[in-house]
Amino acid sequence: MTKCLCGITVTLVLGNKMEERHLKIKQIVEKELSCSAHDMDHVMRVYSLCLHLAEGEPDVDLDILKTAALLHDIARVKEDNDPTGKTDHAVLGAEMAGEILKKLGYPESKIKHVKDCIMAHRLRSKKRPKTKEAKILSDADKLDILGAIGVARTFALAGRFNQRLYTDIDIEKHIQENLDGNRDGRIRDRSKHSPFIEFETKIKFIPERLYTERAKKIARERLAFFKLFLERLRKEILLS
Repeated sequence: MTKCLCGITVTLVLGNKMEERHLKIKQIVEKELSCSAHDMDHVMRVYSLCLHLAEGEPDVDLDILKTAALLHDIARVKEDNDPTGKTDHAVLGAEMAGEILKKLGYPESKIKHVKDCIMAHRLRSKKRPKTKEAKILSDADKLDILGAIGVARTFALAGRFNQRLYTDIDIEKHIQENLDGNRDGRIRDRSKHSPFIEFETKIKFIPERLYTERAKKIARERLAFFKLFLERLRKEILLS
């Protein structure tokens, strides 16, 4: 079954059409995810976007791609619930994925490839994707931060961390004080962050940091919507 979203056709992956081993992985991941912005719905959107971005791309290992997509955020809740801020869900998630795949009988070569994809999928990471599968996963994950879905997810996180709807602050000062001096830095105090800051420090730069041409095209359209929404929100807040 397919749906047309933002000018693209996305395959909706139904559980009964997934291979048995991918279904097992999905069931394991479902037990780990609980927050609204990084839930199983997000995982399955990324899964579907991965398949869309892989269409027409030669030499893509779909088993690696599907497996990595299902497991890429398995440690996200553990990161969000860590008050020390030391947990990196990409690093921990790769290790968790490795253990899961060993139990499922995956060969070591595939386990390493999947772990590399997970390690490199986040923007706030020094590790960059090198394989086609890792690049596609990274792009698919970033596309889910954009558009109407991106708006919804960003504000869902804002609510969770008690952020203000609108903040008009010195972005460079915020980067120094709350992002370790780097716009890709770890957010120290999430309550001082906001959707507007997230847009100015991360979201608006996403299209230029993607790897596949198909993803870049989708991203430009989705980014335009996100920007328009924030402009409208700012206008309404300042008039109230």
